[in-house]
This record gives sequence, structure tokens and C-alpha cells, in this order.
Amino acid sequence: MQQYDVVVIGAGAAGLMCAASAGYRGRSVLVLDHANKAGKKILMSGGGRCNFTNLNTTPDHFVSANPHFCKSALHRYSPWHFVEMVERHGVGHVEKAPGQLFCDTSSKAILQVLLTECEWAGAEVRLKTSVTHINNRPVGEGADSGASSQALGDDGFVLRAEGESIRCDKLVIASGGLSIPTLGAGPFAYRVAEQFGLRVLPTRAGLVPFTLQPADKEWLAALSGVSAEVRAEAGGRAFAEPMLITHRGLSGPAMLQVSSFWSPGEAVTVDWLPALADPLAALREARKAQPAAGVEKWLRGFFSQRLAAALAEHFGWSGPLQHYSNEALAEIASVLKGWRFKPSGTEGYRTAEVTLGGVDTDSVSSKTFEVKSVPGLYFIGEALDVTGELGGFNFQWAWASGWCAGQAL
Repeated sequence: MQQYDVVVIGAGAAGLMCAASAGYRGRSVLVLDHANKAGKKILMSGGGRCNFTNLNTTPDHFVSANPHFCKSALHRYSPWHFVEMVERHGVGHVEKAPGQLFCDTSSKAILQVLLTECEWAGAEVRLKTSVTHINNRPVGEGADSGASSQALGDDGFVLRAEGESIRCDKLVIASGGLSIPTLGAGPFAYRVAEQFGLRVLPTRAGLVPFTLQPADKEWLAALSGVSAEVRAEAGGRAFAEPMLITHRGLSGPAMLQVSSFWSPGEAVTVDWLPALADPLAALREARKAQPAAGVEKWLRGFFSQRLAAALAEHFGWSGPLQHYSNEALAEIASVLKGWRFKPSGTEGYRTAEVTLGGVDTDSVSSKTFEVKSVPGLYFIGEALDVTGELGGFNFQWAWASGWCAGQAL
């Protein structure tokens, strides 16, 4: 039987960070992953350039049933700690938006940093290796009647992987959530949690595009590829970001952000002109200056010709401005500042960047990430009920939770 101090299941951002952190502390570490490549989500993130952190990271940028849980780790391992490591490896980076750091070349550089750190720390990474049993139970199978979950972890853990037995003193679950199953995502972490008697909060896709009701899809589908700077609001949170119209619905940062706060059946409110505080005053001024001009022409001052024409046609804004009363102009302004639509749903885990919900953080130490009722068992990263907003926050959570767990192993 193979013997390690620590086994980390999941060779993603959190898992590799944890493995290196523990390895540098003198632990023998094995990382297992069923995929054929490590860090697949790292490689595809940020359009292939990996938005690897956000310098403005604070707990306010995270969603969790326990909003205080993330505070300790984010304080102990800041974005600047990761930036220092990246720069030590000679990886160039750019700040594409305030606080959002990307590789200046390819996301492969970030993955290579992590793999190199694991190599230097003596942590072994083994791919194409699926863990099927933990403590001789198939993953996801609950404890036998009368056997406490604590007893399962008292003397370490025995895993079965590809027909081999592996024993470890500490077991770290870093296998992520359900987002993007084509990259190998699945419910492994949740099944392990349930096996050891932990609560798993309901999961759903986050940072995901919306799909539309037929009536909205009909007029917007023709605008596929068109984007606009908007302010979107749902669930009490608002984001001023670009919105992208696709052939399936609405995407872009504005929609991805509010999707994490939206609940099925609720409406999303879109301010088409977030930079214009008083569109009614602007419309009245335009009517005075160019009375023969139409609403569509006025809209072209803010939108592409295609979008301006589609808005005017869909909402019936035809004819010259001089024919519009103050009340009619006020109605136009109201629509532009507060268009409401009810999504039919989202594109789901297929395109979601993150998974909302997950392993209940009340079961886990916010300092060490060890399960309170099962000594030696740890959960980190996306598997936990901690989800960041768009812009590098989820990677920073991976680095912070992985590093902190590694320091405790």
C-alpha cells in the first residue's frame, strides 16, 4: 500500500496551491486527478489569459450562506502574495480593468507556476487517476449504520484509485464544483461530503449567461454579437458592465455578474444608458435642437446602428421627436433606464464559470479548512459554499483556501 502524509484530490487551482504549500512544510504529498491535464479551468479562463487575481479582493465580493467564513483566508493570503509568486517566476501580467490582473501572454504560464512550485516542494501530481473508494466505501456511499463519521478519519484514510490502495494521514478534497462538465467537473466533492455526514447546500450555476423568453429572444436574436455598456440589477445587486447579446440570450460581464444573485422567476432590470443621468432632459433637448430627427437617430449617439434601430423598432419609437409629448419622452426615458425582462433560465453548468452553493462552511474551520467532525479531512476551493464575483475573485479564493489548508497540514 502506498503511503503519503497528504493526498489532495483535484489538480486545479486550489489543489495545486495546497499541495505546494504542504510540500514546502515537509509533508509527502500526492495530488490525484481523473483528468488527462492539470488545471484545465486555469487554461481556458480569461479567454486563455487567466484573470488570476483581483487586487481589490474583499469579502464583500463573495457569496455564501456564511459571509464571514472567507474573511480569515483572504486576509492571511492576499492578492499581493500571489502576485509576488507569479513575478518570482518571471510571468508578466497586465491590469486590464481596475484590479483585474491577467497574464500578458497565456494562462499556461500560471499553470506552469503551480506545477513548478509543486515540483520544487516535492509534491507528486498523478493524472488520469480516478478515486473510486474512500475508507473502502464507494465515493458517495454513506457510513454504515452505527459507525460515526469521526471514526472514519481517526486513523487516516485509505483510498482506492485505479485498482491501487493509497493511505494518507490527511485528505484534501479540491475537486471543484459542477461548472463546465466538459472539462471534467462533477459532484465528487459533494458525494464525499455526504459520505462523511456533512451538509451540502443546494447548488446552481453562477456567472452564467441568461436564456430568454420567446418574445424577447425574437427581437434580440437578430442582434447576436452586439454589445453595450449597461447597468444590470437582480437580487438586490447591480453591476455596470458590458452586456453581450448572443443567439441564445444575454451574456457578457453584466449578465454573468447578476446571474449569481438572480432567482428563477424574478426579473432582471437593465439600464441601457448608465452614463446618462437624465435621459428625459437629453431627449427634450434633442427635440428642441433637431425636432425633425427621429428617436432612432438620437439613440445612435449611444448605441451601434443595429442596436439603435432594433430598440426603436421593438418599442415602437417612430416618427420625428417634435411629435412626442413630454409624457411620451418620459416613457422612452423610463424604458431606457429600467427595461425589465424575465429570463427563461440560464445556460446552466455547461457554460457557468462557477457553482453556487456546495459544502456547508459551518462544518469546516475557516482557518484550517479541516472538517470539524472528521479529523484529517479538508475541503477547499469551489467545493465549498463560497463563490466570488467575476474578475479574478474565484482564483484568489482558490489560492487563499489552498495555501491556508496547506499551512495546517
